[in-house]
Amino acid sequence: MKKAADASSASAIDLRFGQVGVLQVRLRSTNQGAILDELSGRIATAPQFFQNTGVCLDLSALEQEPDEVEIRGVIEAVRRAGMLTVGLSDASRHAESLAPVLSLPVLGGFRQASRPPPDAAKAAKAPEAVAPAGVPALQHHQPVRSGQRLYGRDRDLVVTAMVGAGAEVMADGCVHIYGALRGRAMAGVRGDATARVFCQEFRAELVAIAGVFRVFETLPADLEGQPVQAWLDGEELRFTRIGS
Repeated sequence: MKKAADASSASAIDLRFGQVGVLQVRLRSTNQGAILDELSGRIATAPQFFQNTGVCLDLSALEQEPDEVEIRGVIEAVRRAGMLTVGLSDASRHAESLAPVLSLPVLGGFRQASRPPPDAAKAAKAPEAVAPAGVPALQHHQPVRSGQRLYGRDRDLVVTAMVGAGAEVMADGCVHIYGALRGRAMAGVRGDATARVFCQEFRAELVAIAGVFRVFETLPADLEGQPVQAWLDGEELRFTRIGS
């Protein structure tokens, strides 16, 4: 009887906040066919990465505020492409009124697109990354295995061993990997566009800085196995060999 009483009084759930992999889709059109075509093309480049990925829709780039029917059409296009819409971005005020109608949450934490002035010349080299002030880097001295995830919150992350395929390393600041990077590396995860990714042996599945990412099929093949750094230049990720 005591075991039954203990079981009935035990909590049925635990609630935790954490980092989750959600892909932001910034809409420039609500044309269902065009969205399906583009998403299908992107997924074809890396099906194992995009398939069944959670998607957050950003409505802020649309010229006109969409209605419920239009967004339901977009959600259907996302579903047909093999991904799942899990929320709307908080970048658009209109999201607040649409979210309850669509039974979706409004999600924050995505970096908004920034566009330099038209006469601003693009530098060949990224600006120096600024580490979060006064907070020492999180150091990890063991291999990061498939399925493991490390997060340097409000600081840099330093890994002195390899990052295996299927593993994720991320930081609000820079990510430094003094070994092989075979998994995913994400720097500036809360929007720091000056963050960088450094690795001693470049074989990444994915690299992202401030939400802008590239998957392994589109990463520079000539840099494979080399010591590499990555930085964000506007909305484009750039890569170069360290020391070149």
